[in-house]
Amino acid sequence: MMFEKERREVIKAGMKLDRYDLIALAGGNISVRMPSGEILMTPSGMIYEDMVPEDVVVMTVDGKIIEGDRKPSSDTKALLYIFQQRPDINAVIHTHQPYATAIGLVQDEFTVNLTTLANATHGNVKVTPFSSANSIDMGIDTVKYLGDSLAIIMRHHGVMAVGDSLTQALYACIYMEEAAKTHFAAMAMSNGKMYQMNAEQVQQAVEVFKYYGQGKPQTPEELTKRIASTDE
Repeated sequence: MMFEKERREVIKAGMKLDRYDLIALAGGNISVRMPSGEILMTPSGMIYEDMVPEDVVVMTVDGKIIEGDRKPSSDTKALLYIFQQRPDINAVIHTHQPYATAIGLVQDEFTVNLTTLANATHGNVKVTPFSSANSIDMGIDTVKYLGDSLAIIMRHHGVMAVGDSLTQALYACIYMEEAAKTHFAAMAMSNGKMYQMNAEQVQQAVEVFKYYGQGKPQTPEELTKRIASTDE
């Protein structure tokens, strides 16, 4: 079986979406581009905890199924469009996460107001016009409105989060939901007034997060130099 390890990682990521209340039952989907160009696509209408690696479909970026007997996500056309138009994107996660989606019902943009949002999405998150499930418009609007950000909110629908890896896309949607919850709490407490981060603060948060996590092993000298640079 092709990409067994990677297919297991896709399923594990889907279970995390459920754990953090970003999806319900079989909602949403995950797709990942392999280094050799193939796309892993979650199947349509299946609950993640019930999946096995064979359920994750392997296909070309043009939509030809290479391996798998399951019907791929109903949003496949839109997801493949994103991969075709953005070669820098290697993972796309679509959710119906309630708090971030709610922002799209009342705002045209989710402006960065927390370091976690800047960390995870690299800046403000735009709200796109409505596009229905099983429509290529989901992909077209994602590419049109994404810019340098790692997520967009589709009005009346949900969220598209992207990344150069599955982990980056997962962080984008999870931390955006956390930020959205805090946003609504602040709105309720202050009758709509709140402090905003300035551009310099946002950029600093983006840069700091590039060094988050363990990454590749480093020498003590490299670690010392990096710690010193963050104190300047």
